[in-house]
Amino acid sequence: MPSAVSAPMFRALGKYGPEISVIGLGGWQAGGGRTWGPNRSDEEVIEALRHGYDRGANWVDTAEVYAKGRSEKVIGRAVRSLDDFYVFTKVAPRPDGSGVRAKEVTAAAEGSLRRLGREVIDVFQLHWRDHEVPIEETWIAMAALVDRGLVRWIGLSNVDGEDLRKCQRLRHVDSLQLQGSILYRDELEWSIPLCEHQGTGLICYGPLGFGIMGNIPPRYDDWRSGSYGMEDFFVAENFERFFAPGALPRQRQRVAAVTGIARELGITAAQAALAWLIAQPGVTGAIAGSRSAGHIEENIAAGAARLESWALARLDQAGRN
Repeated sequence: MPSAVSAPMFRALGKYGPEISVIGLGGWQAGGGRTWGPNRSDEEVIEALRHGYDRGANWVDTAEVYAKGRSEKVIGRAVRSLDDFYVFTKVAPRPDGSGVRAKEVTAAAEGSLRRLGREVIDVFQLHWRDHEVPIEETWIAMAALVDRGLVRWIGLSNVDGEDLRKCQRLRHVDSLQLQGSILYRDELEWSIPLCEHQGTGLICYGPLGFGIMGNIPPRYDDWRSGSYGMEDFFVAENFERFFAPGALPRQRQRVAAVTGIARELGITAAQAALAWLIAQPGVTGAIAGSRSAGHIEENIAAGAARLESWALARLDQAGRN
C-alpha cells in the first residue's frame, strides 16, 4: 500500500537544475484549442492551476505552439505573483513556431516572456528538431539566452540520443523531455541511462497515455484535416499508438489490469500509473495535464505515494502484457 504522506516528492532537475516536484502541471490543455477543445472558462483553468500550486506542484510546462501562444497567456495569469513557481516553455521550428535559427530562438524567448508576463524563463526547451537547421546552432543560441539572463536553464524535447550528445558537448543539457508511461516505454529505455550519465534531468510527458488511463482522450475527430500543423504529427502518432482500432483493445486490456491493481492499493488507475513512472530510477518528473482542480489534485497526490516493490512489479507487468 502507498505510505501516507502529505506532500509530493521533489527531485533535482539534473546536475545543476532546480528542485522540482515529481508531478508537474501540463499546460497544453490550458489554452484550449482544437486538440482538447475550448476552455469552459479561462478563470476555471487558472483556478485549477493555482490549486495545483497550493497542493505542492512547483512547475508548469507549456510551449509557444500550444493554442498558438494562448496557453502561455493563460498560464501567465495563473502564475502571476508566484515567485517560487517554475515555468517551463518551448521554442518550435517554423511554420508552427518562431523557428530555431539563432535570431529566431531569441525572438521566441522574448515572445514567450511577453505572453507569460515574466522577466525570466526558468526552463527553455527545444520542442522538436528542424532537420534543416543544425541542432548545434539552435543550442548555442539557447545557451546565449542563459548568458543574457533571459533564461535560467535549457533543455531538449523529442530528440534522439545523438542529438543529446551533440548538445552536451557544447553546453550542459539541463533537461530532456520525452514521452514515457506505463503504457509506452520505448524512449525510456535509451534515455534513462544516457541522462543519468550526463547529469540531465528526465521529464516524461504523456504519462497517462494522453487520457486513455482516465478515459479522457484528445479530440481525434478532425486531426486528419491537416489543420493542426506540426501538432498533427503528435496527435496522429499518439492516435495510432493508443486509440486506433489496431491498438485500442490491447491498451484497454492494460488499463483494465492497472485499474484492478490500483483498486487493491486504494488509489486510482491514474495515480498508479504516475506512481509507477516516478518510481523508475532516472526519471525526474512527469507532466500531468488537466484543466480540472480535482484531477490535478489526484495527480499531485500520486507524487506522494510510495509503492512497495511487489506493487511496482505487478504494475510493471500489467503495462507490458
